[in-house]
Amino acid sequence: MKRLLSRMVVASGLLLGSSAVFIAYAADVAVAKPDAAKGEQLYADGDMARGILACASCHGAAGNSTIPVNPNLAAQPHEYLVKQLNDFKSKDGKAPAARRGAGGADTVMTMFSAPLTPEDVQNIAYYLTQQPLDPKTAATASNEATMERGQKIWRGGLPERNVPACAGCHSANGAGVPGNYPRLSGQHPEYITEQLKLFRSGDRANSKEMHDIGDRMSDSDIAAVADYAAGLR
Repeated sequence: MKRLLSRMVVASGLLLGSSAVFIAYAADVAVAKPDAAKGEQLYADGDMARGILACASCHGAAGNSTIPVNPNLAAQPHEYLVKQLNDFKSKDGKAPAARRGAGGADTVMTMFSAPLTPEDVQNIAYYLTQQPLDPKTAATASNEATMERGQKIWRGGLPERNVPACAGCHSANGAGVPGNYPRLSGQHPEYITEQLKLFRSGDRANSKEMHDIGDRMSDSDIAAVADYAAGLR
């Protein structure tokens, strides 16, 4: 009887030990920290074996784009980048992605993001959020004629049309709010303009809030605030 009890105690101990190890392992998997080094490698070099192209070819070294239609990604909030990369993908391979181009067509990012695993997305985003915005290549305001209009919209919105102040979500200096709203300071005004129009048309359908705001703005409003935002620091 004693031997039987002893065996039961040992077996129970082994079972509990195994459970503890499994729980610890599951916890490690759940909270695994993204790997910036792996993100950098994918961003800079891609992985042709998996059909992943280098992000740097379009978005520049360390996320500092020199091509106006391609956004700066350096210093963007990690959570925001993760969401956007996922929104370029179709959820089930059939339904259109939440982020689309003019006329509802897929953008090139739909193709580029398709082979990325959830881990890849986390790693690339984690790498980019740590990269500083390069003052030498960052965009700036260039249209003095619309500066006052852009500043008014950024700071106070357009109350007569229920357009809130951009600064309320993107912060006074355009740095954005981690986890929620992107940094717009130093962003190319051409890119900001295009995205606001896509929100307005509903082709970019991953923020009802921004669709409602864009829907109340004219082309001249959009151009003015996009240029002003680019110059914020």
